[in-house]
Amino acid sequence: MSESPQLRRDLGIWGAAAIVVGTVIGSGIFLVPKTMIQKVGSVETVFLVWIAAGILSLAGALTYAELAASISEAGGEYVYLREAYGPFFGFLYGWTQMWVAKSGSIATLATGFFLYLANFFPALEAVIGGVGEGMWRVELRVGQLAAMAVIAGLGVLNYFGVKVGGNVQVVVTVIKVACILAIIAIGLTTSHGSVANLSSSIPSSAGFVGFFGAMVAALWAYDGWNNVTMVASEIKNPQRNLPLALTFGTLAVIALYLITNVAYFYVLSGAEVASSDRVAATMMRRVLGEGGAAAVSIAAMISIFAAINGSILTGSRVPYAMALDKLFFRSIANVHPEHRTPANSILLLSGWSCLLILSGRYNELFELVIFASWILYAMAAASVIVLRRKRPDLPRPYRTIGYPVVPILFVLVAICLLGNTFVDSPRQSLLGLVLISTGFPFYFYWKRQRLF
Repeated sequence: MSESPQLRRDLGIWGAAAIVVGTVIGSGIFLVPKTMIQKVGSVETVFLVWIAAGILSLAGALTYAELAASISEAGGEYVYLREAYGPFFGFLYGWTQMWVAKSGSIATLATGFFLYLANFFPALEAVIGGVGEGMWRVELRVGQLAAMAVIAGLGVLNYFGVKVGGNVQVVVTVIKVACILAIIAIGLTTSHGSVANLSSSIPSSAGFVGFFGAMVAALWAYDGWNNVTMVASEIKNPQRNLPLALTFGTLAVIALYLITNVAYFYVLSGAEVASSDRVAATMMRRVLGEGGAAAVSIAAMISIFAAINGSILTGSRVPYAMALDKLFFRSIANVHPEHRTPANSILLLSGWSCLLILSGRYNELFELVIFASWILYAMAAASVIVLRRKRPDLPRPYRTIGYPVVPILFVLVAICLLGNTFVDSPRQSLLGLVLISTGFPFYFYWKRQRLF
């Protein structure tokens, strides 16, 4: 009897680093400075928030580096939660990622892609049909079909091999970073800027609550550094390459974000940033006119494209890992005999993300599970401490720098963010927990099936 095909270690250090950088830098850096300055009031505090959120993300990356090097299996947080707390919490994470968090993120990114594309092709905004009435009406636009085509195309690319998806990720990430560096260079060398803008402010009385609100926006822009751990079983020499990719990839993003914001606030005052929905486009329009704004739209589309590819590449490994443990549909554990990819899992995630675009409700669902997702992220980071006690014999080729302070810092700030989110949005937070609890009967069904 021939052995079942297995995933293949085809991703090198550059592919892994490109997943970190390319998945993190999506549309956030082009959008969130507006929310941040509105929340905190001063440009100096905006930079303080970026640094604080970056340190928190780096603390998470350093923590995950130990877990990824020790347990180099597909699935990322799913595996860490399973090993530290048992299969139930791993399942809750995987269930949330598959049906809402990761699929909702892909749908959101793809919709952002078509909105930027509509700047060049306004016909994409045309409504070609719809169902329902009033608040329940769902309209179908040409651009939604374009967004679905982007997801489907990248799903097919990743179907044909992790090396194919990884190479696409490297190329698009290099182009993306080059575009951002060009925007930075243009902003910092223009005669339209003023150093005085870097100390400007707007009226704000949000205080501590506003600081955490801005942190949430910054962390959304930093989100995705953990995705590379989901493909740990396909990375060459994971004990070395995963810690390197996580650490230096996150540091690269922090540096890019800080320098990009220096360029924004050098050209624009705090008040101008606070009134701009697309800060990068406003800055480039000031410097180069409408051609500059169009260039930002192209850069944003490239950035989003890389983030979608990275999300499909990594996110599809979570339901695959669940299926391997017989806690999901069995066919999702199948590996393509020639391409050595979790082909069915890629098709399922891509297809479901397309359906969420059609539903028009992905943003609402995505926002609902932020609270519950951060509970699981905090638990995953804490699992490095749990596993040090529970599995002292586990090989640890890399140990978290600053242990246990670094993981505790991440967990404590995550708890503060959870508290702030719950106070701010108690109804949505509780509804998110209810939404995730829909997975309970499926877990107990599959758990029972494992026994037979």
